[in-house]
Amino acid sequence: MPENGHVHKSTEKRLALSLAITLAVMLGEAAGGYLANSLALLSDAGHMFTDFFSLGLSLIAARISRWSPDRRATFGYQRVGLLAAVINGAGLFIIAFVISAEAVKRLSAPPAIDTRLMMAVGALGFAANAAMMLILRHGHKDLNIKSAWLHVIGDALASFGVLVSAAVIILTGWTHADAVASLAIALITLVGGLRVVAEATHVFLELTPRGISVEAVAKNICSFPGVMGVHDVHLWALTKGHVMFTAHIWVKDEKLSHVQPLSDKLKEMLAGMGINHATLEFQCMECEDKGIYCEMKEEA
Repeated sequence: MPENGHVHKSTEKRLALSLAITLAVMLGEAAGGYLANSLALLSDAGHMFTDFFSLGLSLIAARISRWSPDRRATFGYQRVGLLAAVINGAGLFIIAFVISAEAVKRLSAPPAIDTRLMMAVGALGFAANAAMMLILRHGHKDLNIKSAWLHVIGDALASFGVLVSAAVIILTGWTHADAVASLAIALITLVGGLRVVAEATHVFLELTPRGISVEAVAKNICSFPGVMGVHDVHLWALTKGHVMFTAHIWVKDEKLSHVQPLSDKLKEMLAGMGINHATLEFQCMECEDKGIYCEMKEEA
């Protein structure tokens, strides 16, 4: 537990540092975009605003998720991070729409742009986002942290797009590059939002975690000596990386003390398959359902 607490505190420090950097870059890009008349810079600043909101929400969620389980939340408050991830993803959808709408307008009537200022501020934004990518590169088993990291990656690509569009305008004079870069930023933002929401929804619906086969788990359980079958199997994720499992194990009628060693071995095997929390109920009756969730060991 102390080790986990240390990990959580380290995560919060990384989020807080990223939050401070994001605020500074957002204000700089907003001012630079206004002065340079660059939609790409203003778009990136808008994306940074969603990142500021996202990181702040992620920081709050990370602290709440450390609250101990109680009678209102017997599993604890870890799913607060999932809620933050969904809100962050929805915020990305909104900003992508706003950027796209303004970019389409500018394609028909591109304004004059101060490309030197645009290039300077874009370079600053890219450097800051690269630094945040390094800060948040670990801990992606937590979907809350992953959503924040994806926001930052989107910003880094957006800042790079600002640099490219500024270079194109300087070299060719094609001012449409600013609006085109903005549309690219909007697309990156939208894709990032879709990925986060899709992954969070998968967990919210308690679907089988990706990478773990229910059939494989049941067959592995049945391979143990003393196990005659398994049924009432349920496999889901409380949060990303925290996989739960319950099942009824069919064994011969014997004392509970004789079953305990088998229970320990089964849980050790399940942990090796990425299942963090397993609840096993042992019984001496065969299940009636012979479907996918009732694996039976064939008699030799």
